[in-house]
Order: sequence, then C-alpha cells, then structure tokens
Amino acid sequence: MQQQAYTIRDLYFWRITLSLALASFFIFAGLYAVQPLFPVFVKEFGIAVSASGLALSVTIIGLIAGLIVLGFWSDRSGRTVFIKLSLAGASIPFLIIPLSDSFLLLLILRLVQGFALAGLPAAALAYLSEEIDRRSVHVATALYISSNALGGMIGRVMTGYITDHFSWEIAFYVLAMIGLVILAAVMFMLPKSRFFEPSKLPFSSDLKGFSYHLKNPALLLIFGLGIALQFSFTGIWTYLPFYLEAPPFSLSLEAVSYMFFAYGLGVIGSPLAGWVAGHFSLRTIRLIGVFVMVSGLLITLGSALWMIIVGLCVACLGFFTAHSLTASSVAEEVTHHKGSASSLYLVSYYIGVALGSSVLGPLWSNWGWKGLIVLLACVPAVYVVIIRLFRYRDKQQTAS
Repeated sequence: MQQQAYTIRDLYFWRITLSLALASFFIFAGLYAVQPLFPVFVKEFGIAVSASGLALSVTIIGLIAGLIVLGFWSDRSGRTVFIKLSLAGASIPFLIIPLSDSFLLLLILRLVQGFALAGLPAAALAYLSEEIDRRSVHVATALYISSNALGGMIGRVMTGYITDHFSWEIAFYVLAMIGLVILAAVMFMLPKSRFFEPSKLPFSSDLKGFSYHLKNPALLLIFGLGIALQFSFTGIWTYLPFYLEAPPFSLSLEAVSYMFFAYGLGVIGSPLAGWVAGHFSLRTIRLIGVFVMVSGLLITLGSALWMIIVGLCVACLGFFTAHSLTASSVAEEVTHHKGSASSLYLVSYYIGVALGSSVLGPLWSNWGWKGLIVLLACVPAVYVVIIRLFRYRDKQQTAS
C-alpha cells in the first residue's frame, strides 16, 4: 500500500509541527538572545560599543555559511539528522561560553554556534513539504514561521530579565537547558523521513542555480531590499539598550528587554500583509510597509519614552509587512531553481543583520541616537525610490 503524506487530521502531522515549532523557537531564541546584552558585554569584557555587536554578527556569519553548506548536504543526506544536530550544536556553546572570561572565545563559540543553528532552517521547510500533504502544509509552515518570531522575541526578553536579576552566565545556562530539553522532545516526537529522495546531482548544479539568480537584475534588487530592511531594523535594536540605559531614561536591563515585546506586532503583521496583498498589489503593500517602518523609526526621535515605544511598535509592524512580502516576491520573479533563490534571499537578509549589528559603531559614537535613526530611516526609503526609478526606466526602454 502506497504511503500517503500526513494531513492535519493525523497525529504525526501534529508531532512534526510541534517538533519543528519547538526547535524553531529555541534556534531563534539562541540566535538573538545576546542582543540586549551588548551593554553588559562592554562592561564585563572592557570592549568598545562597536565590538559588542560582534556577538551577534559573527553568529550570523556562521549561520550564512551553514545555510549554504548544510542546505547542500541536507538535499543529499536527509532532513531529520540536521534538525537534531542543529539543536545539539546550538545548546552546547551556551554551557561553555560562561566558563571563560575571554570575549574572543565567546566570539569563536558564537561563530560555531551560528553554523550549527543553520541546520534547522536549511532542512525544516523541505522536510515539511516532503512529509505533509500540500493541503495541510501551509498550517505547519505558518506555525513554524510564527515560532521564529516568538523565539527571537522571548529569547531577548528572557536573557535581559535573567541577566538583570542574576547574571548573563545564568541566562546562558538556562538557554542551554531549554535547548537540551527541546532536543530530547524532538528526538522522541519527530518521525523519520518517508518521502525524502537524496539528490544525485553534483554540487556544481546547485552552484549554477545560485549564479543564474545572481545575474538576474530584478532579483538582485529584491536581495538588496532584504539587506536594506534588515540593516535598519537590526541597527535600531542593537543600539536601543545603550540609548535607554543612559540618562535621561536610565532604564534597567529588564525594562529595556521588555521593549522587544514590540516584535509581537510582527507575528500579526506577516499574515496580515499576506492577506492584504492578496486583494491589492504586492508591490504597493510592500512599499506601504517600508514607509510605515520608516515612520516608526522617525517617531523614536521623540524625547518621551512613550513615543519611543510607539515608534518601535510601528517600525515592527512595517518591517515584518515589508519583509514577508519581499520574501514572497522572490518566488514571483523566478521560474526555476526556486529553492536556491529563496536561499539567496535568506542569505541577503542575514547579511543585513550582520551589518546592522557591527558597522554602525562609529556613527553611534559620533552622532548618537539622532544620527543613527536618520541614517537607518534613509537607507530603506532611498532604496525603494531607487527600485522605482529602475523599474520606470525599464518600462520606458520597453515602450520605446
């Protein structure tokens, strides 16, 4: 009897969905957990403000490398093994990092951790598409992606709270324990692949897919927008703790970490954007999302704390709207090698994270919050204007 893909009525559907949601929650909690701790690292290790952001950016570099390498391997060696190894590789560094007083060792371990973190995103969506019926897979995918945002939000809030009341080392140990518990749950619940067929194509064929997309001007513009959006969005959250811990706000790390609850609007914004784009033009809604994000950034220039909170919420809503529709537009621009096109967008997205968490130190040191926000607001706004000008030029050339 031929095996059927799991549907939403099957127990194994929910075992898969819960396993990947839990794994996704931890992977993204671990990835972004260090972001509210940058001021703590400055004091603890005696490093510059700009250097503290390396705790995130080196992890992103490892993640980018892992997405490419492990994506190739998962197509040939299976899905579930990389999901499980990802959880193990992401948990263990949280046990080792607190044992050292070297910031360099912390960076090395975060780089290794970033590579390990990539195992889940490199394999999860392909696993879902193979094992779950196409009429039910959108439910599992939505829950998986929502867990990304939820994990990133809770990871930041939890580490900020625990560090303020205990220490950052305790926060890392708690993260490790959570990761190992989730690993045990996934080992028990996640079923073996039934429909995985290893790719027999050489790695060179995958590389051809990448090179093909990198010659597509329309796709390059989309990849660039992914970088611009995430550069600005990461930039504001990287320096927010430094801004709010200083006078006139003088907030505790716990209070600062609560600001990350603004990410909750991203959980709402992504599906809402998809629904609205189904009734109107995707490009129009994406453009609106960019300018909502820019408006939110500019609102944070206000001197009152409530204005900063409102601005962060508005920026989150606009960012997740623009980001989700930018990711969706990748599939519309390509006719084949869609997997490699999506991977390249993901890579560009994380390049934006790496840049936003590492290169803005001199601007912050010289111009402070106002200079930072003006630049971060200008980057995506100017970029979408450039895109519109390119498309207008192409239409004129086609018409002539």
